[in-house]
Amino acid sequence: GISVPLVFVGGYIGFKKPAIEDPVKTNKIPRQIPEQAWYMNPTFSILIGGILPFGAVFIELFFILTSIWLNQFYYIFGFLFLVFIILLITCAEITIVLCYFQLCSEDYLWWWRSYLTSGSSALYLFLYATFYFFTKLEITKLVSGLLYFGYMLIASYAFFVLTGTIGFYACFWFTRLIYSSVKID
Repeated sequence: GISVPLVFVGGYIGFKKPAIEDPVKTNKIPRQIPEQAWYMNPTFSILIGGILPFGAVFIELFFILTSIWLNQFYYIFGFLFLVFIILLITCAEITIVLCYFQLCSEDYLWWWRSYLTSGSSALYLFLYATFYFFTKLEITKLVSGLLYFGYMLIASYAFFVLTGTIGFYACFWFTRLIYSSVKID
């Protein structure tokens, strides 16, 4: 009763919106990407890009995991909201900086890398959840361990989608802004 009407409303609104216009004229033939420096390797830059967003939520993550898995009360929601705002800003900034470095080295394939750069913080979140499992929890049963890792995998995936979307939209806004200010004669 809720999802089906919302799908049709969203589809109607989406089809009525005009298509996104490119700020500059693009060439139909893609240019060859020159040889990149070692630090511009996609795997390296994606893994490095996830460290700062994870560092922004690292301390608060301990309290959240403690309240979920060790039956403690969590009562500092104002600080959690502040950490969430810091996470948003950090994801946007680190992705824009790495996208700028990528564009400066004439690598124009920034779409998926921008999503994966800030989204890779979910990998660090899952690694921290594994560390938390072995150091703080006293779970010995196989089913309980599978339940813990299943839930943390779902939470990590949700975190990946959230941070990746933030990074992509920040880079999308950034590239449209810088390319719209380019004057082509």
